[in-house]
Amino acid sequence: MAIKRSNKLPQAAMLEQILKRCSSLGKKRQSYDEQGLPLDVPKGHFVVYVGENRSRYIVPISYLTRLEFQILVQHADEEFGLSHDMGLTIPCEKVFQSLTSMLR
Repeated sequence: MAIKRSNKLPQAAMLEQILKRCSSLGKKRQSYDEQGLPLDVPKGHFVVYVGENRSRYIVPISYLTRLEFQILVQHADEEFGLSHDMGLTIPCEKVFQSLTSMLR
């Protein structure tokens, strides 16, 4: 019997990849400071696109340390993957809104 090897990234690597990609999103549409950071996203936050219409939300990076949010990101990874230029996309807006209201 062969052992299946998971092609999932370790949790820390996945979170690092999310942050790296989110910091480079939308460079054509937004204004950036001298360090290349978007002006409309406060320090300590990142952008998440949610639902079919890809509504844009700015959320605290501290959410990435919460198990509930990590599970939501894992589900998004399974559905959309993390290696694309669409940004971090969460498929279900109701779940996202419910979770973020609980985390506040």
